[in-house]
Amino acid sequence: MLRRLATTAFYAGAGGTAVVAVTTVTGLWGSGKVADAPFLSDTVPTRAQQLSKLLAGSREKPFDLLVIGGGATGAGCAVDAATRGLNTVLIEREDFGSGTSSKSTKLVHGGVRYLEKAVFQADPSQLKLVFEALHERANFLANVPHLAHPLPIMTPCYQWWEVPYYWAGLKAYDAVAGTTNLVMSKYLNRVETMNFMPTLAEKNPETHAGLKGSILYYDGQFDDSRMCVTLATSAASAGAITLNHAECAELIKNEEGKVIGAKMKDNLTGKTHEVYAKVLLNATGVFTDGVRKQSDNAARTTVMGSSGVHVTLPAFYGSATMGMLVPKTKDGRVLFLLPWQGALIAGTTDTKCLAEAKPAPSEADVAWVLDTLSDHLGVKVRREDVLSAWSGIRPLPAPPPSKGGGDNTQNVVRDHVMWTDADGMLNMTGGKWTTYRKMAEEAVDAVVATGRVPSNTGHCVTGRLPLRGARTFRPTLAAELGQQLKTDPLPGLGAAHDDVAAHLASSYGDRAPEVLRIAREKSLGNRLAPGLPVLEAEVAYCAAMEYSETPDDFLERRVRMAFMDASAAIAALPRVAELMGNVHGWSRERRAKEIDNARALLTRQYVPAVEAAAA
Repeated sequence: MLRRLATTAFYAGAGGTAVVAVTTVTGLWGSGKVADAPFLSDTVPTRAQQLSKLLAGSREKPFDLLVIGGGATGAGCAVDAATRGLNTVLIEREDFGSGTSSKSTKLVHGGVRYLEKAVFQADPSQLKLVFEALHERANFLANVPHLAHPLPIMTPCYQWWEVPYYWAGLKAYDAVAGTTNLVMSKYLNRVETMNFMPTLAEKNPETHAGLKGSILYYDGQFDDSRMCVTLATSAASAGAITLNHAECAELIKNEEGKVIGAKMKDNLTGKTHEVYAKVLLNATGVFTDGVRKQSDNAARTTVMGSSGVHVTLPAFYGSATMGMLVPKTKDGRVLFLLPWQGALIAGTTDTKCLAEAKPAPSEADVAWVLDTLSDHLGVKVRREDVLSAWSGIRPLPAPPPSKGGGDNTQNVVRDHVMWTDADGMLNMTGGKWTTYRKMAEEAVDAVVATGRVPSNTGHCVTGRLPLRGARTFRPTLAAELGQQLKTDPLPGLGAAHDDVAAHLASSYGDRAPEVLRIAREKSLGNRLAPGLPVLEAEVAYCAAMEYSETPDDFLERRVRMAFMDASAAIAALPRVAELMGNVHGWSRERRAKEIDNARALLTRQYVPAVEAAAA
């Protein structure tokens, strides 16, 4: 979707290794000239090479920036900093995107409900959030066209007043988007609505009023964990040191009490290394205060958690091409039903909770999603049809004590906040996936403003920066891969391969041919699970090129098997561990241990709803 037209004026950054060029890019969702756009390297350093570079730093030779936290915010900051030429390190305790960043609703959106609040609560902060997000939506879709695409979403109307009400609201949504609007919203009559969503309830569950039609609008949809991995590998290809399974075990201070580094524990080896940097940026989401308390145990609470539970359902419950939004359910919450990777995801809840590293969906939250969805469909959603369920904890800026708070997180503004603690550490939290790039820009601007990094640091160039997999991606790639598979079939794949071609193109972009090369050369063209488009070759590719270090790294975040079909993911564990072990050189004992660890993790986080349904 993006096409490189001209490249001139190469030069190096102010201390990093990114090569930069003046480029013009065009795409379906936005176009324009990108001054000083980094030309990311085609290669990604291995984890061993990254560790070697890390050990070259010292107190006398510190890095420019140490980013703690490898979710959307932290990985975005690493890309921004590295492409400006800053000598950057990113460390993540678990895997890139292992927390909230892989457990979102998968929407790139301005926030329709935020616009409603902006109008009826006369809240300019909500309007600002919508305006900024809609404009960032355009950047998002342009920078990763293989991972993100526009999605039509309908809002059913059962009362006549709802038709002009939602029509006017979504027209305002179009207006706020301005020139970045995707497709103009419009009214669909009853016949059109049922044609797109045959399972929709023909009568309102409470008033029993008949369906009057729906309002159709467009937002973006994306693969969140693959986006996070793409950011981490893009940062690495721009010169940053990016390490997953690397924990900030302790902050290091100087004699004046200022933070100058961290003791980093490599959770894969158990070894600890000291990492020194001129500036530390805490981007750990709901764990922000935990890192801050390593410096000051009395630090006040700045982040509150909100649990969002989703379930995955078979595609027959909805539409394969159109989503549904119910802006206000009977208890006032919002309900989405969205097509995603051949299935449907439904959610979400919004419940105050404490931070935990590996949250599991509660039975009550899963039941709420299913029961509420059943109210709005013409068929009852069965528990035994749940393919997977997951919980993510959103980091919301905690309201000041004087404002109270209570248990309602629906009215907390989903904006981001940034501040500097007395020890000199920068902190950023809040926000959402759609605005990750803008958050990163602001954070790195603040890093530069400290005066502790090189004065000739470049300006932000990520507004139109094709990330890894996007540089030569084209909309016809899936068709081209399909042609290749038909002309020269992969041994073991069989004749049905259209889903595989689409999956490879949408997951890896212009790197997809490399996955196919591995499949042919290593005889890894078999599917990992019947009916799913994931190939054995992807395990080898992700272990070698995408820092996939454990079986759950792969099954949860390099591909989405744990989210799409938890039982299939668990069944594939032995083969995944075997293939990954071949790349990483694991012993038989290590492979068995990895299988046991991943099985326990996947069962706890994704399977409870399925087991409860079968009980």
